[in-house]
Amino acid sequence: MVIMTSSMTFQPVLEHIAAEVERMPGRGRVADYIPALAARDPRRFGMAVAELDGTVYGVGDWREPFSTQSLTKVFTLALVLAREGDELWEYVGREPSGNPFNSLVQLEYENGIPRNPFINAGALVVTDRLQTRTGDAAGELLTFLRSESGNARLDFDEDVAASEAAHGDRNAALAHFMAAYGNIDNPIPVLLDQYFRQCSLTASCADLALATTFLARHGLRADGSRLLTQSQAKQVNAVMLTCGTYDAAGDFAYRVGLPGKSGVGGGIIAVVPGRCTLCVWSPGLDERGNSVAGVAALDRFTTLTGVSVF
Repeated sequence: MVIMTSSMTFQPVLEHIAAEVERMPGRGRVADYIPALAARDPRRFGMAVAELDGTVYGVGDWREPFSTQSLTKVFTLALVLAREGDELWEYVGREPSGNPFNSLVQLEYENGIPRNPFINAGALVVTDRLQTRTGDAAGELLTFLRSESGNARLDFDEDVAASEAAHGDRNAALAHFMAAYGNIDNPIPVLLDQYFRQCSLTASCADLALATTFLARHGLRADGSRLLTQSQAKQVNAVMLTCGTYDAAGDFAYRVGLPGKSGVGGGIIAVVPGRCTLCVWSPGLDERGNSVAGVAALDRFTTLTGVSVF
């Protein structure tokens, strides 16, 4: 183990990890149930670390834009929590689901209240709340990410959004089911359009590492203004740790030891409160929808540096 000191940079660690990842024999399978993602090479790999002052280190395809998918759920959660505070938790829970991210099973016997904001049902509720508060949930998300990343070129991929809409029957079922329990405010077609656009946003590891640093700064944005209270930032980090990688969250916490959130585009973001944020991307997924190389890289990062929340 190479324990990090305050005078060391992350670059040598990232280069060491990239060399190890290059030798990995298996990288998983891409998310072929979303046709627009199916063509990605599962062996692509990028990783970035952003420090609190905006310094970014990277390796591999760290500036290559990719489909963020469920990574955006962290940012919509923060945007709603900033507006609603604890009222949000009346509509969505904070417990691990133990089921696949698109499962309908728990909703029926839990009266339409999703277990947490990061499974699809919970993310639909959060997007619905943001839509009610702003009138343009996806637009609010985009403005926030452009500002925090410093990249005004960030945008949605309309082809990916259309692809998800064409294959989004299960998400539509989740939304209709929750609406039957009075847990959705907006018309379902409006909500689904906002949700699919949100998930289609493309960004690089560098963009996402920078955009996530408000959680490492205990709620402070890049310009020094406060988005979340320290307590709210702690809440988001806690839900990421316990729920951010779906029904593999326990294994992720055991291996990596950081709050993290994965997406089926192959990205994972992670937070070291008070120190830095990370984003890793590799499109090959395991059976639970998490990047095989991404989890391995984060595991090696915390092992090599000694940096974790434990």
